[in-house]
Amino acid sequence: MSELVSMPSPGRIPDRDIDKSPILETHHLGIKFGGLVAVDEFNVMIGRTEIAGLIGPNGAGKTTVFNLLTNVYTPTSGTILLDGKDTKGLKTYQINKRGIARTFQNIRLFGQLSVLDNVLIGLHNSIHCSLTSAMLRLPAYWKSEKVARERALELLSIFDMQDLANNEAGSLPYGAQRRLEIVRALATNPSLLLLDEPAAGMNPSETSELMENIRKIRDMFQIAVLLIEHDMNLVMGICEGIIVLNYGRIIAKGPPEEIKTNPTVIEAYLGRKKEG
Repeated sequence: MSELVSMPSPGRIPDRDIDKSPILETHHLGIKFGGLVAVDEFNVMIGRTEIAGLIGPNGAGKTTVFNLLTNVYTPTSGTILLDGKDTKGLKTYQINKRGIARTFQNIRLFGQLSVLDNVLIGLHNSIHCSLTSAMLRLPAYWKSEKVARERALELLSIFDMQDLANNEAGSLPYGAQRRLEIVRALATNPSLLLLDEPAAGMNPSETSELMENIRKIRDMFQIAVLLIEHDMNLVMGICEGIIVLNYGRIIAKGPPEEIKTNPTVIEAYLGRKKEG
């Protein structure tokens, strides 16, 4: 695991990414819903191959941050720079094309389609075929279909799911559906993968396997991963940098060894001890 190196505000990135520009920077990012401030002064920097965690108590604003990063929500204030470029005004699908893919707390697969078809849908950004070729089923169409199927099976093999390609996605066990959602996100060829509680519903063995697969994804694709997770063993075991959110504001940032001993973080999770 790489050490974090101090950078100009807003943070630190792994030393192996020090010679590259960050994949993500946010400056004074915030959003209000009516009079409620849901996220405020969210300032982070994510290195190009960093595995980072976003943690905090329930209701802290973690998924709201993901919705801001993908422009599901329009920020009330602040700036999001993806690969150095402002994402203001972009649609969610344009953010995906720019390089951010995500999974969700609640699985959003096409349950009645096959496992393979779910991944093929994710590959839409990389299929190069004209509308005429597709309508007339010209050789260029069949060639692009063949390439896409081969790529989809290759991605499924990351999680040893290639033999399930023709199964109905909705019939898979819960843990396998979680893995399929990650594969579909990878199919969009992201530079930054956002995972919203990827270990939810998984047993300890599946969680351990997930940790190894996240590392493998980072190393294989040379991308950054930002994950929301309540399983602290996973977070502390895999994340290089951790951002702690409480009531919509960052209360701590740093490597796992700093975060797990931070009194402000401990208080946010466990509450203040009563005196006397």
